[in-house]
Amino acid sequence: MVPVSVVIPCFCCAATIGRALDSVLRQSRPPAEIILVDDGSNDGSAPAISKLHGLSKTIRLERNLGPASARNAGWNAATQDYVAFLDADDAWHPRKLELQLEWMRAHPDAVMTGHAYVLGGIKSEVTSIGRATRVTARMLFLSNRFTTPSVMLRRTLPQRFRDGKRYSEDYLLWLEIVLSGAQAYYLDAPLAVLFKPAYGAGGLSAELWKMQAGELDTLARLRRLRLLGLTAYLAASAWSCLKFGRRLLRGAWQARA
Repeated sequence: MVPVSVVIPCFCCAATIGRALDSVLRQSRPPAEIILVDDGSNDGSAPAISKLHGLSKTIRLERNLGPASARNAGWNAATQDYVAFLDADDAWHPRKLELQLEWMRAHPDAVMTGHAYVLGGIKSEVTSIGRATRVTARMLFLSNRFTTPSVMLRRTLPQRFRDGKRYSEDYLLWLEIVLSGAQAYYLDAPLAVLFKPAYGAGGLSAELWKMQAGELDTLARLRRLRLLGLTAYLAASAWSCLKFGRRLLRGAWQARA
């Protein structure tokens, strides 16, 4: 086993949680700890999760608090040196933990890594980490380089997801970590499987207007925390709106096609 706590928030996930957990159990180097966080599900997920209880630690939240609070609950309960996040409707490549942890151990200055993903299923064998790129704040402002199911970080990081924030909560955390001066890297290896596109299909990602409001809220919070100067804040907000407009136009074009 490897010293990794896997945190999986679950909300109305009865149909997919088995697939997600199976991808963890099939890891070439299994984690020392799996933490399922039931975020107040009301769809029958609780019985499905209870059947998996012997394979993991389960935390039950009495009401739905959102993914940020659910991930924090798992993170705060974690006991291992590293924490890796997986969403209940996604999955991992069998060598994800082995390869990602091996890279992070070889680069102890890195406190966080994320990696590439594929849609719909593993398409090729992955035997090593390809190119590793240090992600700067400028790069993150241009584009969020990290999808949450790809992220592994050191458990002892002082930052956390912002409780109660439901949109762009992951983006805010990545930016706070990088703006603190800590080193984060993007690994060019497709070690996660997403079963829906990052934008425009199912779950929170379908609500593009709310996601855009969440991203602008992220930038405003960074400004209030004095992690972002006025010029940088205005430039990042303008760029965010331009990207949003492009998404809307692309969606309208696809709807007409």
